[in-house]
Amino acid sequence: MSKFSTDDLARWSGGTWQHAPAAVTGVSINTKTLQSGDLFFALQGTQADGHDFATDALARGAAGAVVNRKFAKKNPTLPLLVVAEPAVALRAIAAGYRETLKATFVAVTGSVGKTTVKEMTADLLATVGPTARTHGNFNNDLGLPLSLLAVDPDARFGVFELGMNHPGELAPLCKLLRPTVGIVTMVGPVHFEFFDSVQAIAEEKAEVLRCLPKDGLAVLDADGDWFDLLSAATPCRLVTTSLRAAADYVAHIAPELNGAFTVTERGGDETVALQNSIPGAHNIRNALLAVATARAQSATWENIRTALAGYEPVGLRWQRSEWHGATIITDAYNASPPSMAAALRTFMEMPATGQRWVVLGGMLELGDAAEDLHNELGHFVADLKEVCLITVGELGAWIAAGAFEAGLAADRIEICDGCGAAAAILRARLQAGDAVLLKASRGEKLERVLETLTEEPS
Repeated sequence: MSKFSTDDLARWSGGTWQHAPAAVTGVSINTKTLQSGDLFFALQGTQADGHDFATDALARGAAGAVVNRKFAKKNPTLPLLVVAEPAVALRAIAAGYRETLKATFVAVTGSVGKTTVKEMTADLLATVGPTARTHGNFNNDLGLPLSLLAVDPDARFGVFELGMNHPGELAPLCKLLRPTVGIVTMVGPVHFEFFDSVQAIAEEKAEVLRCLPKDGLAVLDADGDWFDLLSAATPCRLVTTSLRAAADYVAHIAPELNGAFTVTERGGDETVALQNSIPGAHNIRNALLAVATARAQSATWENIRTALAGYEPVGLRWQRSEWHGATIITDAYNASPPSMAAALRTFMEMPATGQRWVVLGGMLELGDAAEDLHNELGHFVADLKEVCLITVGELGAWIAAGAFEAGLAADRIEICDGCGAAAAILRARLQAGDAVLLKASRGEKLERVLETLTEEPS
């Protein structure tokens, strides 16, 4: 069954069909993940030109390909949608399709926690009705159109993560998505390579709120450092959450129970007990934003309780494994100063009968502030006491330098060039009852420490 009319695709893109296919059931920009019936977009990348793969895409079952005029002229017999620029056509087609959808769209942005909040919110809204969501971290000018085009026409909700690392990137994404609900998670010092202050980052994140309609809904953490700036940018109803102050949804963390908390809803006459499936106060903050959003869309407390307890983190976020009786937490999907601190605090709250090891790699995109921020993280680690620190890579060495400067004993610090060396140290020294945290930015690929550690000797 065709999902997209070929006439609509031509109209939305401003293109012309050369041998229109009978049916188009999906879209793709990658021949490795292409499904039969997809429309392949031949995008020009920094490393490769999608036009070089268009004929292969058709051979693999693509219904057609979106190409420029030069390619079409050279291939007159192929089913092609001919446009001036395929990347522009992708966004135009997504915008056209968005106009046909009746779902309530939720935009989630922030420096830390946006993927977790996106996934939690989608899980909770799915208890109310069919819910679409961003796939993985498809949150940029290519990922958002692809995610939108994957939404089923009967979806009641769509929860989409909007990411950025340069000024001015969020406004076009907001214009494409046209959300009616906006959530901003914690704002902190990330992307310093392209922003000169945290306030500048907060101003950019506020675009998600400025784009909301007057009858829309904004959901904000009242405890956040930039709450006043963000709330001032909100043109519609505002719902607030907090762990410590008056708000529409106030949570109290039960310290004796890992991930347990209670929520009081403004105007309600009960306090509801909930259980987060992942530990840490920062994840309860994330869950509270999702709870507030879901309650605004008529989710019941019973369904919220069940969905939160069953939530499974995606990617390399707080994945728990064991090796020879030691517990290993892999939280290596992303890292920034606030997320590093939150992960370390949560790790220290975990039960462990043996030694605690923190294996840390670099935090990327911090620009000129990188060395200072890595040194500060080292000071934070030194204050934890009774930990052994293993750092990986050049940026990780700055963490080690800061830890040593702050008083962590030299015999508790190991500086490694790569993941293999870190794994070798753990292999030699880990004992049953020990606990290990692996944390770094995604580009550091710190999960390789676990992969190498658990490899069977040849």
